[in-house]
Amino acid sequence: MMNDEMMKQMPHLMGQGMGMMNHPVTQGAMMAATGFAAGRGLLGATLFRNPLLLLVGGIAGGIAAGYLLHKYEKEIVLGVSKATGMGKDFALQQRENLDDLLAEAKENEAQASTAAAAPAAADVQTQAEA
Repeated sequence: MMNDEMMKQMPHLMGQGMGMMNHPVTQGAMMAATGFAAGRGLLGATLFRNPLLLLVGGIAGGIAAGYLLHKYEKEIVLGVSKATGMGKDFALQQRENLDDLLAEAKENEAQASTAAAAPAAADVQTQAEA
């Protein structure tokens, strides 16, 4: 039997478990699982087991995709060209960043070698004077 203390803790315990259900990844997984189960129940027994129906379904899907591609051809081309341009810009920006990093590393290396050479030259002069 549940005592009063257990009843007081129940909303807190339930809230922790249900908090995970509000996460977008969890919601997406639940939607995918529901869609898979519904699709399998409706189509799985007939469509996926009969090769002729599978072929007809594939052809119908191809026709629908072709129609949509033809209807929205300009928008698709603009979107793809924009994405390609963004990719090129990103690659150029990364190349510039890499060049900057390499130049900075070479400068640091040159400064380190100059700093190491200066005390060695001073040691040579003191030995020559002595």
